[in-house]
Amino acid sequence: MTQSEQPLNDKVEVLWKFSSNLLKTIPPLRSVGYGLLFLSMLDLLTIILPPQLMNPVWEFQTMGGIVERSAVPLISLVFIFFGERNLRGRFEEPLLMFISWFSLLLGVLFILMVPLGIFNTLRIEQQSSEQIDSQVEQRITDIQTVQEQLEQTTSEDQMRELLSRLDTQGRSPEIQNREQVNQIKQELSGFLSTTAQRTQIEAEQTRRNRRITLLKNSVKWNIGALVSGVLFVTIWRGTAWARKKV
Repeated sequence: MTQSEQPLNDKVEVLWKFSSNLLKTIPPLRSVGYGLLFLSMLDLLTIILPPQLMNPVWEFQTMGGIVERSAVPLISLVFIFFGERNLRGRFEEPLLMFISWFSLLLGVLFILMVPLGIFNTLRIEQQSSEQIDSQVEQRITDIQTVQEQLEQTTSEDQMRELLSRLDTQGRSPEIQNREQVNQIKQELSGFLSTTAQRTQIEAEQTRRNRRITLLKNSVKWNIGALVSGVLFVTIWRGTAWARKKV
């Protein structure tokens, strides 16, 4: 052996050892992949059961839970298909074909989540707005009822009765004369007006906060569903060898 051949042989030996060690890591990686895929399917069942179809909030939150866990099945598929047909048992051939087609199914389902997610976002926004409007309307109605009762209150006894209904903890002030009745009417009328205004402001703040939170989750989950769907389809396209009979 010449001196020029020695470095080449050393490199070949290093590559041989590297490939030999790499092959030893393939079976454990595949075992981890099968385990992760099984666990992710169990996790999926816990998310979708029991189903509440036609409930936009449940559908939206379920979509988010699935999308946020999509990394696990993606990683498991990469581990399972690693090394293609090398070091495979006979039982794996039909299983790999099934998992390859299953990855396409997952990809299509994730992509179909996008229009459903957008539609549910609009439905939830409408329901949330209607709920806030209903609560504000009920609160304003209650305030107006109290204001009407306050306007009709003229005597000390009527004022005591009104205050006792408004304050059930017995903290109502002692009313001794008509002047005190008028003073309390003015203070209570101002408080009711302020409460009505504050109710409107708080309702708009709540509406704005809910809309921002909903929009952020919608963007995150819809983009995540689209990206995950494309990745699952990419895995399906890259595993055409698994769908071919040897």
